[in-house]
Amino acid sequence: MKDSIKTWLRAAGIRAIKTFAQTATAALGVGATVGAADIGTALVTSVIAAVLSLLTSCAGLPEIGSKEEK
Repeated sequence: MKDSIKTWLRAAGIRAIKTFAQTATAALGVGATVGAADIGTALVTSVIAAVLSLLTSCAGLPEIGSKEEK
């Protein structure tokens, strides 16, 4: 069971980091376009997106698959 938890944490963490980076890039890009790039707002938005990614991962991660697929 410990291995499955470690696998889930790793996959969910990688997904959350990717979501953070994508959200930060988009927020700063849009902010720069309209002339109001605010790093603080972009970071807060990105953290919220990463937390939501982790919560969504609780429903399942296609990267891991199910035991029937293995």
